[in-house]
Amino acid sequence: MTRVIRGCLAGALLFALSGCTVISGSSESGSGEPGTGGGRAATASQGEVITPALKDVERFWTSAYPQLSGGKAFQAVRGGYHPYTRSDPPPACGDQPGEYQPNAFYCPDGDFIAWDAEVLIPQLQENFGSLLAGVVVAHEYGHAVQTRLGLGDQPTVVLEQQADCFAGAWTADVLAGRSDAFKDVTPEQLDSTVAGLLQLRDQPGTSAENPQAHGNAFDRIRALQDGVEKGATTCAAYRADTIPVTEVQFSDPQDAASGGDLPYGQAVNDLAADAQSYWSRTYPQLAEQPWTTLPVEPFNGSAPQCDTPDATAGGSAFYCRDGDFVAFDNRRLGPALYQAIGDNAVGMLLGGLFARAAQDRRGAGTSGQQGQLAVDCLSGSWTNELLTREPGQGLTLSPGDLDEAVAALLAFGRAGDNSGAGAFQRIASYRDGVLQGLSACQS
Repeated sequence: MTRVIRGCLAGALLFALSGCTVISGSSESGSGEPGTGGGRAATASQGEVITPALKDVERFWTSAYPQLSGGKAFQAVRGGYHPYTRSDPPPACGDQPGEYQPNAFYCPDGDFIAWDAEVLIPQLQENFGSLLAGVVVAHEYGHAVQTRLGLGDQPTVVLEQQADCFAGAWTADVLAGRSDAFKDVTPEQLDSTVAGLLQLRDQPGTSAENPQAHGNAFDRIRALQDGVEKGATTCAAYRADTIPVTEVQFSDPQDAASGGDLPYGQAVNDLAADAQSYWSRTYPQLAEQPWTTLPVEPFNGSAPQCDTPDATAGGSAFYCRDGDFVAFDNRRLGPALYQAIGDNAVGMLLGGLFARAAQDRRGAGTSGQQGQLAVDCLSGSWTNELLTREPGQGLTLSPGDLDEAVAALLAFGRAGDNSGAGAFQRIASYRDGVLQGLSACQS
């Protein structure tokens, strides 16, 4: 019988994320400059975060747009910026009346950008920092750029991820130090922004063909990273046949209704067995030698004796070099990951431990930035097989599992498990393994 890993929401992380002071938003007149409604806290937010961010995005596109448009100058949105609240809803957009929703949007008919200044932006800032609020409005400005370039004839999920990519191109400009609105962005702030994208993803089980689909977190973070690493020209080339979309539906109503998570104990056993089988088959390609069985030792009290632990997850899990086994805290760490994120968070824990063993056995390092990124890529190579298997061939991924993997990587990073590599880099390396398989990790 086919066993399937089933996912749950990946919104909660095992380890706390650092937040910033909450600053609310305000209503505005739509003249292209801030309005005066929405209260004192709302006005403070607009003046301190959103308006400077929008002006900075305009600065970026004034420089970058001519390279995409054949030399045509960039034109800022003509309909203005509209923060809104329950008591002061957004303007109508074409035939759609202005109704309050905790959302942000670009209206092509009115050529304006609007956002919820009462719930959405304040919560994002409080939980994940001001840079995420900037990325949100940069995403909406990305839709305005699409309209100006005539790029609208694509599925919604492609357009949304293209806007994420455009937001990433602006983020790269910020990281390069050219922004007056965001100065000296730290790796921790960037990681918090990535964590916030987990909250802005589609619900697991959403079809990529849904007209409202924006993408799962795995794909949306990939799009943002494309913009950061490759620039706006890469974003402008996004088409349905040029970007990988991993968003899928649940296989049947029963799976969707239950969430489909394997029971914790079964998840540990089945995932460990699958990782063992994977490395038995693929390790000879990596190291030109056979794989010997790697003992897995969950512990409920004191950890097994090990003189040379290669630790992960804040020290609660490790590969023991001298004993050649892996171990993890089965009383707190494993169950906490499972309950806070989902069963594929346990898969990420085990995948990382097996990858550490594979690296060590072949005489490669796991320390430092390069070693950690190699571990993450190798973990992704196992996920690649789970993702690409045909039904009936064993464990396979389901909706939400890739987002759970991203959440787990963020959690491990916040526990100090980074070796100089931020979660932004780690997720990119993991994705290389997921999308390309073991060959991406053999350099």
